Amino acid sequence: MSSNNFPIGIFDSGVGGTSIWKEIIALLPNENTIYLADSKNAPYGQKSKEEIIALSVKNTEFLLERNCKLIVVACNTATTNAIKFLREKYNVPFIGIEPAIKSAALKTITNSIGILATKGTLNSELFEESTDKLDNEIEVVEQIGEGLVALIESGRLYSAEMTRLLKKYINPMLEKQIDCLVLGCTHYPYLIPQIKKITKNKIQIIDSGEAVAKQTKLILEEYQLINTSKKATHQFYINQDKKILEILLSDYKKNSKVNELDF
Repeated sequence: MSSNNFPIGIFDSGVGGTSIWKEIIALLPNENTIYLADSKNAPYGQKSKEEIIALSVKNTEFLLERNCKLIVVACNTATTNAIKFLREKYNVPFIGIEPAIKSAALKTITNSIGILATKGTLNSELFEESTDKLDNEIEVVEQIGEGLVALIESGRLYSAEMTRLLKKYINPMLEKQIDCLVLGCTHYPYLIPQIKKITKNKIQIIDSGEAVAKQTKLILEEYQLINTSKKATHQFYINQDKKILEILLSDYKKNSKVNELDF
């Protein structure tokens, strides 16, 4: 088999990275993919940098054993804490996920942008470097989304507890006149309908999915790894109950298989 036909590997600390996967296959419909959901260890955002690197190494090696030609780290926390280490250790292209702060800074009119992310992302060196590059006139309102990932992973996406937490986190940002909200976790795009309701659709919500898909295509072209075959297959692996993953992928049942295994 030509390496062009090898799959794109994608991993996340759970099911949230499927928001990135959907953008990638929309742009690159001929590409085979393998998605790894490390739900047993979610959320990564509350772990130490050393733990995040160790888990990222384990996930990477799982994907490399299955001949992945490129790996998308579909987790903001893993990207900001581990991607530099992964790029130095492995001879394969890596695509990372970073909060789209620069995009928000270019779009804001009130000069106030909100960032909803995990503790691990907000406390990382890479995030600090990104915010340091912003215009001093722009206020960055940071908010740790504690509890949101756990609710999504347990299937309580539209629960009363989710609504309560979102209001608790977003309303103080609105009081600070934010007009752009950056979603700094790949789980969070699944919360967009509820966020729009809370904000009365008056702010711009910005996530990284489309930009990541475009970067993936760019790197595949650069390395001459674009798959030209017409029938793509998608394998999903999860180390916890696969029910929530199957729900999120319900529109993609035809070419997708979800495997539950211990790793």
